[in-house]
Amino acid sequence: VQLQASGGGLVQAGGSLRLSCAASGFIFRINSVAWYRQAPGKSRELVASITGGGITTYADSVKGRFTISRDNAKNTVDLQMISLKPDDTATYYCKAVRYASWGQGTKVTVSS
Repeated sequence: VQLQASGGGLVQAGGSLRLSCAASGFIFRINSVAWYRQAPGKSRELVASITGGGITTYADSVKGRFTISRDNAKNTVDLQMISLKPDDTATYYCKAVRYASWGQGTKVTVSS
C-alpha cells in the first residue's frame, strides 16, 4: 500500500491550495481514503475522508473551506483548500483508512 501526497506550499492567509494523493497497492475504488494533518508540536488529526462511493466527512475546523474528492479511474484523492488560515499550517498526509501505512506528507504553510 502506497500513498503519496503532493501539492503543498507557502500561501498567504485567505489563499487556496489543492493537494493531491496518488494511491497504489490496494483496490482503490472500494476503500475509504482520508486526509490528516499534523502541525508542529501537535497530534495528527483527521481533516476529511471519502468512501469508495463518494460519501464525505470533514473536521469542524475545515467545513465549508475544504473539499475532498476522488477519481477512481486515476486512483487519486484531492483536497481543495480555500480561505486558508495560519492555523491550517501543517504537514498533510493521505491514508487508506483500512490500512496502517502512512505515506510521505506534503507541507502547507499559511502566512498571516
